[in-house]
Amino acid sequence: MESVSTALGELKRMDKRQYLQQGVSLGLIVTSALMIWKFLILATGSPSPPSRALDVGDVVVFNTGGRDIPIVHRIIKVHERQGNASHVDMLTKGDNNWGDDRTLYPRGMKWLNREHIQGRVVGYVPYLGQVTIIMNDYPIVKYVLLAGLAFFVLTGKE
Repeated sequence: MESVSTALGELKRMDKRQYLQQGVSLGLIVTSALMIWKFLILATGSPSPPSRALDVGDVVVFNTGGRDIPIVHRIIKVHERQGNASHVDMLTKGDNNWGDDRTLYPRGMKWLNREHIQGRVVGYVPYLGQVTIIMNDYPIVKYVLLAGLAFFVLTGKE
């Protein structure tokens, strides 16, 4: 608790020029993070569907447009339309669910298309997705974390 009061004391002693310098530093950090994010999206091709053919057993990330958060489930059926091998329909199921995901799809939709697939899972970090869910369900957590980061940038010496 003493370190917080020390940091607040340093904030009170700062003049306008130091505030401006720390604000510019914060802006550079945010801008750099956004640029890296956009570069990673372009480098990994994440806005486009995966280029490799998807098979039964692959774990995919999909969004049918009706939800804010994408769903990560396993493909249980792949259906190629007769006479059109380039058009593939898929059916997914969560590993802990009893039935397939048709109840999660929009009304009248029975299969996923390539357009719905956002990516294929190649690895995982346990519970990392919970952070995203918590920040979307409780926006105050997101704002407190961002405020804390901004506070540490503003009170940092370098």
